[in-house]
Amino acid sequence: MAEETKYFKTAFSVDSVVFGFGDGDLKVLLIERGEEPFSGKWALPGDLVYPNEDIDSSVARVLQELTGLENVYQEQVKAFGAVNRHPIGRVITIAYYSLIKISSNKLKTSSFAKEAKWHSINKVEELAFDHSEILKASFSLLKKSIRTRPIGFELLPPKFTLTQLQHLYEAVLESELDKRNFRKKILSMGLLQDIGEMQAGVAHRPAKLYKFDKEKYETLMSEGFVFELSDSKKLMGTTKS
Repeated sequence: MAEETKYFKTAFSVDSVVFGFGDGDLKVLLIERGEEPFSGKWALPGDLVYPNEDIDSSVARVLQELTGLENVYQEQVKAFGAVNRHPIGRVITIAYYSLIKISSNKLKTSSFAKEAKWHSINKVEELAFDHSEILKASFSLLKKSIRTRPIGFELLPPKFTLTQLQHLYEAVLESELDKRNFRKKILSMGLLQDIGEMQAGVAHRPAKLYKFDKEKYETLMSEGFVFELSDSKKLMGTTKS
């Protein structure tokens, strides 16, 4: 029994990778740590799991405490358990990622988070702990997901143009997509509804506004699809994580 006690000296934590989309740019939510280790460094919102708390409950609690975000659906990415990933001791973390509308969610920091701020995904510098690795893995998962599941409902406003939707796909895929082929592909899926409205108050020619067909959206979320466009080219921007 004494030999087995050494296996009960490992702590667990949760880290949230929260993606948002704004100004034609894919962003990730980071906090500035206000205490050691890594005081003053940017990091993913994360903290240790209480001894009497289950993992799924802790991820909601930690995100709310550090950023003020509530009722955010989070999907598990994977566990990160390098022996020396935490300078104080052995900590295994479970990473989650989520997609939210930036404009619909107000940030409010507390606990050891000095600040919570949205960062452009391709301008993120080296993060605390192994959070750069966690961000890279989560972004990779998002790239795979966008090819098999719709994601715009969580990131775009209720009414949007096809150009806005294309910019979202380009930001995630880090590829420039052919306008004609993208529109043909996306419209053929029956995912969008033409709401009979045009943009207002824009300097350029107003574009049609669309919304997602919620029933079709949920069907594609559960059944999946294949979204591939062969004539795309890699954009210059890449993550530094």
